[in-house]
Amino acid sequence: MTQQTTFDAHALEGRVAVITGAGGGLGGAMVERLASMGAKVVAVDLKAPQDARAALSLACDITDEAAIQGMAAAVQAAFGRCDILVNNAGIMAPVIPLEQLPVEVWDKVMGVNLRGAFLCAKHLARPMLAQGSGAIVNLASIGARVPNDIGPYGPSKAGVLGLTHQMAVEWGPRGIRANSVSPGMIRTPMSEHFYRNEKLHQGRIKTVPTGRIGRPGDIADAVAFLVSDAASYMNGHDIIIDGGFMRTALMNVQPAVFA
Repeated sequence: MTQQTTFDAHALEGRVAVITGAGGGLGGAMVERLASMGAKVVAVDLKAPQDARAALSLACDITDEAAIQGMAAAVQAAFGRCDILVNNAGIMAPVIPLEQLPVEVWDKVMGVNLRGAFLCAKHLARPMLAQGSGAIVNLASIGARVPNDIGPYGPSKAGVLGLTHQMAVEWGPRGIRANSVSPGMIRTPMSEHFYRNEKLHQGRIKTVPTGRIGRPGDIADAVAFLVSDAASYMNGHDIIIDGGFMRTALMNVQPAVFA
């Protein structure tokens, strides 16, 4: 009998995986990775992604509960089950001081990053609960722990961590594992403007102990591990994928501070 490895072509065979935000850089890498492991991947975004690796592509506004219900029904109609949900869809916002931040911007970021993740899980967890098994991965961020200059982003991702904990405790006894992944600096189309400036690019690299900026595949591999049987005893945890960036605070302080 051949021993199955975590990432082999049959590791997720027979499972249906829904990935939101699948039209972006991270989402596309996740579609590729889970499909390569044998999953039937449903790629979801505001516009149905044109991805030949997906078994099904759907358009869905994850701020609209009725649209999510329709998406979940389409998954059920096509495959009769859902085994994996990756809540990857997310948005940023302009750099605006909190005291000047329009509430509409705050609500929009929270609506996609936190409310959208909740609503997708609410409706796609139901078939998982009915079958007594499933895995959910929510995309958080190192911004949940260390503030940046986009006021609502970190709080929305901190909410995702709390939501993950709630899912893990409520649904764990009923067969669903819920974990999260917190990316650090990852080069994607959404963050590309940071790296077109080579001086800024090299400055960022110097803050990362592994000596490079992350790639979408780094996040996709962590997600693939969490939804696989190799992580069957992981529930309610967050994996930080940042090359060690968050451990460098004191190393980046000028020595004179300690004199």
